[in-house]
Amino acid sequence: MTFDSTDMHAALMHELKNNLGQLAMTLDGMPWLDIPEHDTKLDEARLICQRSVERLQQALLVYKAERQALHPVIDAHSPLDLLCELGGNASSLARNRLNIETLVGEQVPDLWFFDRALVEVALLNAIHNALAYARSRIVIAADVQEGCLTFTVSDDSDGFPAQILSCCGKGALLSNMGTGLGLRFAQMIAELHENQGRIGTLRLHNDAGAVFSMLLP
Repeated sequence: MTFDSTDMHAALMHELKNNLGQLAMTLDGMPWLDIPEHDTKLDEARLICQRSVERLQQALLVYKAERQALHPVIDAHSPLDLLCELGGNASSLARNRLNIETLVGEQVPDLWFFDRALVEVALLNAIHNALAYARSRIVIAADVQEGCLTFTVSDDSDGFPAQILSCCGKGALLSNMGTGLGLRFAQMIAELHENQGRIGTLRLHNDAGAVFSMLLP
């Protein structure tokens, strides 16, 4: 079996992702010592490791998409179950440093059709970004807006830079933001969801902090 250079790069990224995943589990098993210098550095290391794992996972999925090998697996899933898992992940990483809230709109149904695995990766990236920049609070919400299931991650940070807001939804998001991998991935995942001619979308804005929304038709 032969590999071209891109296949070899993908194989290396996959190996690195697995190694970092093992490191993340090791860090998760290390206890707090109630020593600020130790605990703060440990939390920072855990978050960096988690974000690195996600970046490699996203890079692999983008690689598959560019080779037309990424296809969403649409099935019925519980938005509430996903929201609870996302909140638990955020609380675990934040520990007591930030207040993590989860909100569910009254119109959110018991089930919605979407690719849970892909959407979860995109939302985890948004959450981990919020963990890095929020001052004291992160809200993870699910609601129905414009007939779409909408997942939102908001925080009380300084918000998105103007250049990111100006690119969102214009295609330029994919190329004019440095690597822009996390947002590029989220936009790609949203657009893989289609229902009766409507395509999913990513929306970013600032409202007393950064607000990330993914709408799934």
